[in-house]
Amino acid sequence: MRYPLGEHEINSIKSKTGKKLSGITLDEIKKGNVTADDIKISKEMLYNQGQVAKESDNSELAKNFERASELVDVPDEVILEMYNKLRPNRSTKLELATMAKDLLEKYKAVNCAKLVMEAAEIYEKRGILL
Repeated sequence: MRYPLGEHEINSIKSKTGKKLSGITLDEIKKGNVTADDIKISKEMLYNQGQVAKESDNSELAKNFERASELVDVPDEVILEMYNKLRPNRSTKLELATMAKDLLEKYKAVNCAKLVMEAAEIYEKRGILL
């Protein structure tokens, strides 16, 4: 894939619902043919963006895209809860470990679960757990 994807890969980019980027136009929105779910990014596109980052020697950005692709199927309310629990002095180590377990078992978000456990270890060392 060539970057920027929106310019070079417009016909292969699909939303979470499978709608092609080229089909998401103002006219289609006005006609009611595009819903809010149609503009959500797909796992595949986030993964592809990660591959572009990796090929450009930006491994940290690639990891971020990979984790983001894992979160596509995680409900918004779960992500918001995670955000709040990952703030300093908001959770116990057990709560973070439970969150990581849920990410792994319920959503198969291996890299996100690993990141949460790394955060728990760092928070413990810094004394910013409940």
